[in-house]
Amino acid sequence: MKKVVVGLSGGVDSSTAAAILRDRGYEVVGMTLWLMKGKGQCCSEGMIDAARLCDQLGIPHHIVDIREVFQENIVDYLVAGYSAGITPLPCSQCNRTVKFGPMLKYAREELGIDYIATGHYARTRYDETTGRYQLLRAVDRSKDQTYFLYDLPQEVLSQVIFPLGEQPKTETRRVAAELGLHTAHKPESQDLCLIEANGSMRAFLDKYITPQKGEIVDQSGKVLGQHDGVHHYTIGQRKGLGIAHSEPLYVVALDAVNNRVIVGDRAATLSAECTVQRVNWVSISEPKAPIKAEVQIRYRSPATPATIIPLEKSRVRVVFDAPQSSITPGQAAVWYDGEVLLGGGVIDPEDFFAQT
Repeated sequence: MKKVVVGLSGGVDSSTAAAILRDRGYEVVGMTLWLMKGKGQCCSEGMIDAARLCDQLGIPHHIVDIREVFQENIVDYLVAGYSAGITPLPCSQCNRTVKFGPMLKYAREELGIDYIATGHYARTRYDETTGRYQLLRAVDRSKDQTYFLYDLPQEVLSQVIFPLGEQPKTETRRVAAELGLHTAHKPESQDLCLIEANGSMRAFLDKYITPQKGEIVDQSGKVLGQHDGVHHYTIGQRKGLGIAHSEPLYVVALDAVNNRVIVGDRAATLSAECTVQRVNWVSISEPKAPIKAEVQIRYRSPATPATIIPLEKSRVRVVFDAPQSSITPGQAAVWYDGEVLLGGGVIDPEDFFAQT
């Protein structure tokens, strides 16, 4: 019987993934990562729900204290980014450095198990032609989470199972209810775990960054208003600026060095290209020449045609067929060929600091 460690957050997705694998004949072991103190599905409440689920399914449950790793790789990473006027994307960073990698390491070294599984909506496939494991979008595109998984290495992709990738979320709820799982009707988490634990991203950041008042200026440097901390703003933000103006204004840059928030009209938010660093080539090896792909720059934004130009030092230049609004440094740019995720990386802030 094949053994698998299933990451359990206490939500319906991971619960159903564990139940599905058990019913497929796997010997399932539940694992919950203890990330931080406080409420939220991945913390105290999540651990309790995960423990209840394992008891219900009759499977072992392990809680792994990974709070120091989470603090260093996510909390410190976010604080440093926001302090520098960057809006980091914690989820992809968390998946590689905090969740999947440590899960696989613990499964192998402590439990002697080579496979892990999660409730993410994604799929994998082995390509015999290239000898690589491919990461594919979920069948349910509305729930597809591959954007957050672009940074997973081949070692993880070769050992991970995504039981929910072939089904819609409605089917997950139905299966959970049919199996009588106590998480079947649990509300879906809508926020980052840090937001759930602190009430808002603003509240979380204010615990680590002292708000400092400064100026909101237009692109010519004219003062239009005041802000209460650069870290409270993000590129593309329109609401909450507190400025009366003849036309809508958007945040187009954050100048943390001079403590300024720079705003402009919608046209000022458009960019035709950007540099992406820390690139991870997933389903294909790094190309030697430019390739065409569809690039996604936010989780909920559509993928749009672009040219990916390889550069040195794990970097690429992304040139869009049409200018894109509010390309945000620190966020991920992920490129696809249809349902296949080719690669991705972090939008380089240097492009944007150079403009300010």
